Amino acid sequence: MIRILHTADWHLGQTFFGYDRTEEHEVFLNWLAEEIRQKEIDALIVAGDIFDVSNPSAASQSMYYQFIYRVTAENPYLQIVIVAGNHDSAGRLEAPLPLLQAMRTEVRGVVRKLEGGEIDYDHLTVELKNRKGDVELLCMAVPFLRQGDYPVVQTEGNPYAEGVRELYAQLLQRLWQRRTSDQAILAIGHLQAIGSEIAEKDYSERTVIGGLECVSPGAFSEQIAYTALGHIHKAQRVSGRENVRYAGSPIPMSFAEKHYHHGVVMVTFDGGCVVDIERLECQKLIPLVSVPNGEPASAEVILKALRELPETEAVAPYLEVKVLLEEPEPMLRQEIEEVLADKNYRLARIVSTYRTDIGSTVKEHENWKRGLQEMSPLQIAQSAFEKIYQVEMPVELTNLFKEAYWAVTRKEEEGEE
Repeated sequence: MIRILHTADWHLGQTFFGYDRTEEHEVFLNWLAEEIRQKEIDALIVAGDIFDVSNPSAASQSMYYQFIYRVTAENPYLQIVIVAGNHDSAGRLEAPLPLLQAMRTEVRGVVRKLEGGEIDYDHLTVELKNRKGDVELLCMAVPFLRQGDYPVVQTEGNPYAEGVRELYAQLLQRLWQRRTSDQAILAIGHLQAIGSEIAEKDYSERTVIGGLECVSPGAFSEQIAYTALGHIHKAQRVSGRENVRYAGSPIPMSFAEKHYHHGVVMVTFDGGCVVDIERLECQKLIPLVSVPNGEPASAEVILKALRELPETEAVAPYLEVKVLLEEPEPMLRQEIEEVLADKNYRLARIVSTYRTDIGSTVKEHENWKRGLQEMSPLQIAQSAFEKIYQVEMPVELTNLFKEAYWAVTRKEEEGEE
């Protein structure tokens, strides 16, 4: 028997509309370490987006390495498998691999190629052992796949999706040939699966290269006992399949996630099969509060509601204010701050929605730290294009932007390596 914990999307180093989140991440990692110890976990699977940015701070990296050292020291049988997400730098994450392997930790960020250009599928394979020392899981440790990482497939459909499907198919074929009857196959991926639920207007879940990269759940064969996915922050089954799951983020990355149940997934394997899947929920350290809780309201209604907010003596919640205006009100922010002066809240953002002459509303505008850091470069470009020309960015221009973005990203990573 072997028991794993599946987690993803830690986003270490993220700031929440300017507020530092170190304490929240430390609370989560301490909780996770305790769960590993109490549940006698054999393997920790982290499905990408360890860090929030590709060039994380020294403090974020220190938190990451201290956690790995702690849990592997406290749990002598624990093995860790980490793959890079789209927020991570593949080369940077994999660089200290020789040192991490001494702590029974495997990291896969770069898709290596052999001399003939063929993908090194052996590098994407990790064996996980039970406490008797027998290999019980063959792990497909696949990081977020960038252009050039996956096989080229001649198709009239989506070349990205088909290339990703082909990579998993080729890797599965190799593992299926070498597995024994008492071994199970575990797949890891950082991607957006078709049918997965993503919060509308949630820029923290960056749609990878503009939305054309959604991968069919069919890429994960029934021969795979469990598929551990990252990238989507809401914990969920994919297409109703119990054994294909997103673990979700451990803490909310945006106000769109305030009702999510954050945590990890514990999976138990025995005899080459999954015998139990259990969701472990972790509590939020800092609550998220929206005023009003539903649709935006007038400034008068908002100020009244803020006056009625209960004072908080413990942890100060993050506060989002959503106001409906006829025209800009320059003094509104000052009035809101004055109302909140004697209350213990962290004012994260004020979202203003303007009403047109015919009674409809125009696109919302956040006049308090809009949070461009939450948007992908493509989303920023599309937003600017639509604002200038009042039409959506054409597909041809979108594709050109993506090609240029990938070229720059690839050069940056090659420079790091």
